[in-house]
Amino acid sequence: MNGIHGFMRKKAALAGIILLILLTAGLSASCGKAEGNEAAGGQTQSKYTCTLTIKCDTALKSEKLDEGKKKILPADGVILAETEVEFQKGDTVYDILQRETRNRKLQMEAEEGTVYKTQYIEGIGNLYQLDCGELSGWMYKVGDTFPKTGCSQYQAEQGDTIQWLYSCDQGKDIGGSNY
Repeated sequence: MNGIHGFMRKKAALAGIILLILLTAGLSASCGKAEGNEAAGGQTQSKYTCTLTIKCDTALKSEKLDEGKKKILPADGVILAETEVEFQKGDTVYDILQRETRNRKLQMEAEEGTVYKTQYIEGIGNLYQLDCGELSGWMYKVGDTFPKTGCSQYQAEQGDTIQWLYSCDQGKDIGGSNY
């Protein structure tokens, strides 16, 4: 009896080892695949970077901003100085903002809009929409453009310069258009 049980244990152990080897090989094969854009020489790039900036200097100049809010904002209006950040293919401007504010323990609150089905940024760094009047709130800029697309629909590209800017006048005071 002992000989059969010993044989069965060895067989089960061997089957477990083979299964472990197959699983490890499968995971290694799938984890090793990098998606990315093609770099010079036809090589695939697996790391994407962009720059991210968050500023609210216009709010500090506003007479409508509550004195209590002014005290909690950075004196120079820079919540996040221009910083190079990594992202994955398919990430949106919202994905990047959400991840980077969370990683840096910066307060950020968003709500999904019901009409356009995109995330609307309500507040960053405890500065919220309407804190500087009925035309105030957060807007984003990619390069020199204020996209007409919601932040959770705009996919970032390698090398983008993304800025989140607080406007007190529906974009006019930060170089954007009046919607």
